[in-house]
Amino acid sequence: MTEQPRGNTFDKIAVGAFSTIIVITSLSITFIITSAAATRYIFKINFVGYDEIAVLVAFWFYFTGAAYGAFNNSHVSADVVDAYFPEGAAKRTLAFARWLVTSIACGLFVYYGYRYFMFSFVGPLGNFQFLPKSMTWRIPLWTTHISIFLGLIFMEVYFIRNLAISAKALVAGRKRA
Repeated sequence: MTEQPRGNTFDKIAVGAFSTIIVITSLSITFIITSAAATRYIFKINFVGYDEIAVLVAFWFYFTGAAYGAFNNSHVSADVVDAYFPEGAAKRTLAFARWLVTSIACGLFVYYGYRYFMFSFVGPLGNFQFLPKSMTWRIPLWTTHISIFLGLIFMEVYFIRNLAISAKALVAGRKRA
């Protein structure tokens, strides 16, 4: 496990926001799906378009959870190196390489996430006309796409932090905490 600066203000604010959003969205998804099932099977009423709202909330839940996982260093990753390699230069080098590749890949996703968000925010012509919207409720799709972009930005911040920590460990030649 890498050492993580948990005492700074940025992390406290970000993790507080992540936690709040995760709790609200998880409860909201549960409520939306339960309500849709109840209206359909108990009251025999079809709640048209509930899936559009559920997808919007699910995107916020997923990408906020991914950012929180990146902060906690519990994001999906190949921990084979940590589990099976003995402490030493080879392990520190592979850890650095892992965080370098992860940071570069996430940086590319940030770029494409930005383009994806801007396409839906300013429209295909770039003049705020013909904005993509959901079919039933006409919810602007940028409200979903911004969750992707923001989640990727926070993931990149924490991946770069882990890259810097692993670089420091590699250069210092000390055992990772």
